[in-house]
Amino acid sequence: MMLSIFLDPPLQKINHPIAIKADVELYILRLDLMHPQINGNKWFKLKYNLLEAKATKITTILTFGGAYSNHIFATAVAGKLNNLQTIGIIRGEEHLPLNSTLQFAISQGMKLIYVDRKTYKQRNNIEFQNQLQEQLSQLGEIFIIPEGGSNLNGLKGCTEILSLVSNISKFSSICLACGTGTTLAGMALSLTSSQRIIGFPVLKGGEFLNTDISHILSNYQSSELLGNWQLVCNYHFGGYGKVTQELINFCDDFYERYHVPLDYVYTGKMMYGVIDLINQGFFHSERLLLIHTGGLRYSGMQLN
Repeated sequence: MMLSIFLDPPLQKINHPIAIKADVELYILRLDLMHPQINGNKWFKLKYNLLEAKATKITTILTFGGAYSNHIFATAVAGKLNNLQTIGIIRGEEHLPLNSTLQFAISQGMKLIYVDRKTYKQRNNIEFQNQLQEQLSQLGEIFIIPEGGSNLNGLKGCTEILSLVSNISKFSSICLACGTGTTLAGMALSLTSSQRIIGFPVLKGGEFLNTDISHILSNYQSSELLGNWQLVCNYHFGGYGKVTQELINFCDDFYERYHVPLDYVYTGKMMYGVIDLINQGFFHSERLLLIHTGGLRYSGMQLN
């Protein structure tokens, strides 16, 4: 594994006027600066999956994602760096010309297979995965990583994120955007008893993640269910991949003020939510750690 290519993520203080007024100290853990392509939480969810594949002498990785998937993007380059063949099962039909995400994946040697949305819903079905293994048998045994790296290997990797912060015990709350909830679950396992982690689902109706996160925590070795986490589900801006002009303006202003790029799909929504909650008095007189989970700035999102 080529771990030497990753940089230590800096911790950046954000002197936002709303936070200052509420006596809240804001810090961002810049996971987006660890690597130009495998950044944010993506590497942590891939790390132990790739280690298991290499330990079992499997040289082909297969995973799943949408046409703009950061996970597909990161898996393609991580596979190339580790001399692994990669296959991406892409939700929906092929549209030419390919967007920058899929073009990049191909440039890294990833083979793309498009499936309709009904078929894609079977991605976690063992029978469907066995069919893929049989269909691609000429490539030998295939190691399957679920969408977003959302499995116990991914969870294990995410337990290591907070170890990158030397003074982590000084933060009362940790905040991050949520897609599958795997990153939140992994980080929840590494908190002290006096800390809490707050997730901001980027999908409309993200309350279902309460069940998913509880399930993955209960399946992680013999760990007990933890009560040190919660979800705030009303900052999705219309759903996954959807934005409003208000969110775009917020992200652009944030970059101008603090030189921190925020993607509209994940981190921008979390940051907007945090500032809004501070303004409402949800946070007061405490120190917050915000996790920059990376993400690409791309076009193709739906403006509400």
